Amino acid sequence: MTFGGTAPNQPTRTHTCPWCGLASDGTQLNCPACGATIDVEQVVSNSGWTELPGRRDMAKLQFGNSHCQIEGTYVPVADFNLSPADGVYFSHHVLLWKEPQVNIAAMSLKGAWKRLFAGLPLIMTQAVGPGHIAFSMDAAGEVIALPLQPGQGVDVREHIFMVATLNITYDWFSTNVWFTTRSGDETETHYPLGAFMDRFYAPQSPGLLLLHAAGNVFTRHLTQGQTILVKPTALLFKDPSVQMQLHFEHPNGTTRSWRSWGERYLWLRLFGPGRVAVQSAYAHMHDNGRNITRHSTATRQQW
Repeated sequence: MTFGGTAPNQPTRTHTCPWCGLASDGTQLNCPACGATIDVEQVVSNSGWTELPGRRDMAKLQFGNSHCQIEGTYVPVADFNLSPADGVYFSHHVLLWKEPQVNIAAMSLKGAWKRLFAGLPLIMTQAVGPGHIAFSMDAAGEVIALPLQPGQGVDVREHIFMVATLNITYDWFSTNVWFTTRSGDETETHYPLGAFMDRFYAPQSPGLLLLHAAGNVFTRHLTQGQTILVKPTALLFKDPSVQMQLHFEHPNGTTRSWRSWGERYLWLRLFGPGRVAVQSAYAHMHDNGRNITRHSTATRQQW
C-alpha cells in the first residue's frame, strides 16, 4: 500500500491556463500567474466573445519571489507581499494601505506637461519590499491580471491601470482618434477614446500587470484583416498589433449629411490581428450634435 508520493507509472497532471497560457501542475485551485480558476470551462458567446475566467476570492498570484492576493469580489483589493528584491509602481490614488517598512517614492512620468494637459497626474509612485502593500480602485468591477512574458506588450485605455511590477516598462502614445465640431465661431475637439493610451511592455523578464474594469470583461481574438466596432469607452486593452480608426455611422435611410447630427453613431473600429478586451459597464460618450468639420483617419457607412 502506498501512503504518499506518486504511484509508479502514473501520468503527471498538467494544466495550461486558457487566459495567460501558463503551464502548471494543476494541483492549485487557481492559476499561479493570473488567478484564473483551474478546470473551469471557458464561456464563449455565439458571436465569439470569451468571458474573463472566474477567479476565487483570495486567489494568490506569484511573481518573482513575491505574491499578490486578490481579495473580495465586488470591490476587489490587490494585496501584495513584496520580497526585498521586488517592487511595483502604481497610480497614486489606488493606494489603500501599507506596512511601515515598505518604501514608496515618486516616479517621473514621460512627457509630464502633455499628460497634465490631458488631465492626468504628473507622477506615478513606486513601492519596494519587503512587506505588504494593498491597492483598490474604490469602484465595483473586476481586477484583470495580465502576466506579460518577455517581448510581450499591451495597450491600455486611460484610467484603467492599477499596478505593475517594476520589470514592466511604461510608455504612452497618442490615440489619433478624434474629431472637431463647430457651431458659429466656437470649435471643440473630442477624443472618444481619450487623447492617449498607456503601453506596458516586458523587455527581459516576466512581469505582472493589474487593471480594473467596470462590470464584466470579455475578450476576442481578431484574425488578420478582421474588424469589429466597439464603443470607445468600452475598450479596456488591446494587443499592439491591433490598429484603431474612428468610424461614423448613420442608420439606413438617413438623408442628412454625415457631418451633422441625425441619429449619428460614433464607433471605434479595431483591425486584427490580435486580442481586444471590453467591459460591459462603460461611460456614456457625449456627442454635442454639432457639425463635424475635421477628424482623424476615419471610415463611414454609405447609405
